[in-house]
Amino acid sequence: MALSLHPFVSPRSTSLFNFPTPKPTTTITLQKHLKSTTAVRTSFPKCHAVADISTSSVTEDDHQVLVGPSSEEERRGERLVADYDWTEEWYPLYLTKDVPDDAPLGLTVFDKQIVLYKDGNGELRCFQDRCPHRLAKLSEGQLVDGRLECLYHGWQFEGEGKCVKIPQLPADAKIPKSACVRTYEVKESQGVVWVWMSQKTPPNFGKIPWFENFARPGFQDTSTIHELPYDHSILLENLMDPAHIPISHDRTDWTAKREDAQPLLFEVTERSDRGFAGWWGKEKDGSRPNFLRFEAPCNLQNNREFVGKDGVKHYFTGLFLCRPTGQGKSMLIVRFGATIRSPLSKILPKWYFHQNASKVFEQDMGFLSSQNEVLMKEKVPTKQLYLNLRSSDTWVAEYRKWMDKVGHGMPYHFGHSTISLPKQPAVVEHAPAGLVAGVSASSPAKGGLGTMHAPNLANRYFRHVIHCKSCSSVVKAFNTWKNGLVAAALALSALAILASGRQWRTFLVVSATLCLAGVYACSTAIAIEHYKFIKHTGDCESAKRYLLFCISVSIVKCRSFSLNLLQL
Repeated sequence: MALSLHPFVSPRSTSLFNFPTPKPTTTITLQKHLKSTTAVRTSFPKCHAVADISTSSVTEDDHQVLVGPSSEEERRGERLVADYDWTEEWYPLYLTKDVPDDAPLGLTVFDKQIVLYKDGNGELRCFQDRCPHRLAKLSEGQLVDGRLECLYHGWQFEGEGKCVKIPQLPADAKIPKSACVRTYEVKESQGVVWVWMSQKTPPNFGKIPWFENFARPGFQDTSTIHELPYDHSILLENLMDPAHIPISHDRTDWTAKREDAQPLLFEVTERSDRGFAGWWGKEKDGSRPNFLRFEAPCNLQNNREFVGKDGVKHYFTGLFLCRPTGQGKSMLIVRFGATIRSPLSKILPKWYFHQNASKVFEQDMGFLSSQNEVLMKEKVPTKQLYLNLRSSDTWVAEYRKWMDKVGHGMPYHFGHSTISLPKQPAVVEHAPAGLVAGVSASSPAKGGLGTMHAPNLANRYFRHVIHCKSCSSVVKAFNTWKNGLVAAALALSALAILASGRQWRTFLVVSATLCLAGVYACSTAIAIEHYKFIKHTGDCESAKRYLLFCISVSIVKCRSFSLNLLQL
């Protein structure tokens, strides 16, 4: 992930540590409810094994290039374990502007399925996505007078989760008190809807993240949301890795270039049970102008200050708000903003930047999905698989070591030295039966999102467009224009056949041809919004050649059509 919609505008990274991390020979059993941070001692062999080179010992050269221990405890073979409960956190659910006004929205946090909607007063409400009657998903229901109605038997629930209507209940009978749904606290802050997942601990509103730059006068941002087919930890790794940008995103815009790949500098300035922070930049520049902060549970930001030509200090932020959505799945809110805007951002439409962001994720999708598969298959901590370089992978090592400290309080985790595999199998959703149900589930305004049932994350439409009101509106607008232009082309063609004067016939043929050109332009725009990711480069080249062939055929057909009409 990178580029014009990415904080890592140019590549950089390097570490402070000079020693490799040794491989533990014993397994540590963690107590989930530790009340304070404690040190756990393990024994280590003298030989270090990484990335399947188990018979090799660490050389002096390795000491110079690989990320080593980040603390004295780690050098002594001790590991800090912090008290942590993943439910006692605020998770980013959705961009406020994209929450449907007239339909419930089915979402997940780890393996917990929830439903978000707006009640009759426009207030955000969040329930467990399960009707207490017969366990049907409430997100497949509809809103009736501000109440959430189950699509199965029509039970209706008000904002506090209380059932207020059961159509099948006798007129003189009272609704059982147990006919209620579990509720979750939701809060809107700085344009994002957050949910508190704990059912035992009252919401800690002090934990809601606050991003200083977004509150500055004149600060404007471009925000997008994306559903992605790999684990949230792999996603965060990718987002905090500036070294991959010039390689993976070469020439995607005007900033990333393969020849700019180079060693980077890092300086870790903060470490805590909540995350870490530090500065980074290019080694050749000898400076670290970028400030990165990772904060639990899965929020990442990259900030930079710079002075404009007018002498005024400006602020830039790349913000990544990640939400785990199950094994091998995640959802990401991306927000790039600054107190100054580029001229291009004032000219180009918003949907262009959204599709550019989608293209960047598609460039990473193949190898990140493969990485996810390897981690699940190998079932070992990352230090036995990764070769983390001091000059590119410091943030990645810091993140996995933070997972070592708090991962015991998560449903599953892949840490630097520890691992806990998922206890529950991955949930595979299926599309609802029947044509009507399928259409209903595929439209956000008709009771649900199709991707929640039959996700096709190879398709840009399902990854982004259905979650974005502006892009959905653009697709509808292009479809409307396309249909109108097709009708106009047919009408003009019929008139050209009936016209007696050559001048009128020429005018009508040219007009029909222009309409067909408009149809092609609209179809191309719609195709961009429905772009299907192709993993292999060879397939991409084949797709490009096929697209050029189709364009050539279309041009020839339009030319032949015009000539035939002129000859009539």
